[in-house]
Amino acid sequence: MTPAPIAVALDAPDLETAAHWASLVTPHVSTVKVGLELYLRYGPEVIASVRGASGVQVFLDLKLHDIPNTVAGAAKAVARLKPAILTVHAAGGPAMIQAAVEALPNTQIAAVTVLTSLSEADLERIGVAGPSDDAVRRLAVVAVGAGAQALVCSPREVATVRAEVGPDITLITPGVRPVGAASQDQARVATPEQALADGADLLVIGRPITGSADPGAAAAGIAAALRRTLAGSGRAV
Repeated sequence: MTPAPIAVALDAPDLETAAHWASLVTPHVSTVKVGLELYLRYGPEVIASVRGASGVQVFLDLKLHDIPNTVAGAAKAVARLKPAILTVHAAGGPAMIQAAVEALPNTQIAAVTVLTSLSEADLERIGVAGPSDDAVRRLAVVAVGAGAQALVCSPREVATVRAEVGPDITLITPGVRPVGAASQDQARVATPEQALADGADLLVIGRPITGSADPGAAAAGIAAALRRTLAGSGRAV
């Protein structure tokens, strides 16, 4: 059975827990995501631990944001880990994004547009012209023009971004919450089924899976629902 297009966010308190969660979910999902906190705590070792023998794709979510030369150096520093995806901030500008793309040619560079924790009021406070879907669309165009092969946006903006960048760019959506799950610190959320219907390619889901009593069963349940959605829409399962 083909794994579902889900990246499970392994925001674990320690390396052993992260590796355990990964082993439980990898039969059901295509990708596991290692974030900044886990990577800073354990370093490159964490990638081998969560990848295990399964060969699951690893999404290294470091959200690099610095001058182009520094970002290029950081990207080269993780090349040996062979991440499938590495994130940078679109707000770093086209030269920075291009530097990451050129430094890591065998990895999808995903540009983060507007963090899903930011509300319209937050954008106004930090001086970003809104509404949020316009800000996301502008950043998406800049990032793709600089060579980014993937974009990270909230599920609320997926349809707008897809219309803007076309079918060949991978759209990754955090802020995905199954029906009944708490939104927690995510401000712009949608269900997995809705995110896929709007054109998302990879759904980032963390606490609704890893916070459950049985992460493997939670991943399996969400994956099964997504396969039904994809089959019903005619998209590849």
